[in-house]
Amino acid sequence: MSRLVAVGTALPDRSHTQSEITDVIAPLLTDDPVRTALARRLHSHAGVDVRHLALPLGEYAGLRTFGASNDAFLTAATDLAETAARRALDDAGVAAHDVDHVVVTSVTGVGAPSVDVLLAARLGLRADVRRTPSFGWGCAGGATGLARTDDLLRGRPRDVALLVAVELCSLTLQHGDDSTANLAASGLFGDGAAAVVVVGDEHPLARRSHGTRAPVAARRTARVVESRSTLHPGTADELGWHVGDTGFEVVLSARLPELVGAHLLGDVKALLVEHDLTPDQVPTWVVHAGGPRILDAVRDALGLDETHLRHSRESLRRTGNLSSASVLHVLAATLETSTAPPGSPAVLMAFGPGVSTELVLLRLDGAPPVEHGTTHRVGAVA
Repeated sequence: MSRLVAVGTALPDRSHTQSEITDVIAPLLTDDPVRTALARRLHSHAGVDVRHLALPLGEYAGLRTFGASNDAFLTAATDLAETAARRALDDAGVAAHDVDHVVVTSVTGVGAPSVDVLLAARLGLRADVRRTPSFGWGCAGGATGLARTDDLLRGRPRDVALLVAVELCSLTLQHGDDSTANLAASGLFGDGAAAVVVVGDEHPLARRSHGTRAPVAARRTARVVESRSTLHPGTADELGWHVGDTGFEVVLSARLPELVGAHLLGDVKALLVEHDLTPDQVPTWVVHAGGPRILDAVRDALGLDETHLRHSRESLRRTGNLSSASVLHVLAATLETSTAPPGSPAVLMAFGPGVSTELVLLRLDGAPPVEHGTTHRVGAVA
């Protein structure tokens, strides 16, 4: 089993309240007073108080072509990915030249060379680093990326991998699109990045992670035990992008929470049964902050208490849905504060185009936070 030894997160410096963003963005989407009122209502019910944006808020009015948006993406995404990656590497005590694999996922911009190449130059990764860029995982990218990184390290157990998820959802803004899906998305998604340092089971950091004591700086770590990916037939038109002349046009079905809820319990049971576990034996749930209705669907399908979703709700409130980076932000907060005993299971989950459900079974390592409210630091949260 691979070991997750550090998580670093990063957000753009610019932050605005939801109402400030709505005041600027809504007029760019529609001049119909009825649709404007709907946009304001959807934004106010998105569960989001604050979002961080890649560009100054006033510049979005001039962002009208796919080329301009994508150019902005490549610059800002590389900066943000670098920040998250350096925080994760520093916290793990791993030098950039010791990284053997880099896995980068994003669904809000494209490039060739891709962000992994640009990031390698910034960080000073070795020339022979093995690179895996991914585009299509969407919001599931943080979970899928962790699972595929674990797959890589099972075959190379002495190696170090760096997983990076970076999303600049604000740069996909579609002027004049007052579809309900776009009105809702423009109030839900935010910009951010996260990076995870994962090592194979024979790496020294993995060996130091065994037992009940934290390996570095008294932090909590986790072992990746198993993963499960499920594509749900007949749902390909429910979530994703339609790539048009002006860029990424959102596909976001109102049925998505229903679809997630309908399949989730069976998917989770299928993941757990081979490890002699049932959902009620899992004390820790790391859930992608997809939106209020998605979180409600997860809670109801699995019979969870709201306390299991507190980090997801808080991440949504403070940053919006960060697409692939979201579940890794929730993971960082969970590891920093979890009081679950060493060796206890945790299930990490996210949902993406397909529609797919992506699950990762973890076992927590390291000592829980010390008493009197002091917590161990896992990564760095901007």
